[in-house]
Amino acid sequence: MTDMVRLASTGRRKTAVARVSLRAGSGNVVINGRPWEQYFPRQTSRMIILQPFELTQTLGQFDVVANVRGGGLAAQAEAVRHGITRALLAWDVALRPTLKKAGFITRDPREVERKKYGRHKARKRPQYSKR
Repeated sequence: MTDMVRLASTGRRKTAVARVSLRAGSGNVVINGRPWEQYFPRQTSRMIILQPFELTQTLGQFDVVANVRGGGLAAQAEAVRHGITRALLAWDVALRPTLKKAGFITRDPREVERKKYGRHKARKRPQYSKR
């Protein structure tokens, strides 16, 4: 375990990018300068953010300050979770097997497929008419 000054890391999901910093504290979470209850009104998003702490039994030990850009609210929440996971790994490498098993370390590679010409969307074709 390293000295607890400030742990910074980056988390990503789709087009959302979260810059997360952890400090020893009482469990306060601030996202884009606002309390997280205000930024993420859905309980699901808040649950996603706390998952790494619950899994590693470090809930309430760190204050989280995050700046998030891009994507929607769900992708931003997952980007923050990814950033928190990376910061926890920088704090204690022994947490790696637990976080790896839960799938939090791996960046979700899925992105939106681009639209192709001659199609309505990425894969949707114009209606076919035989006659």
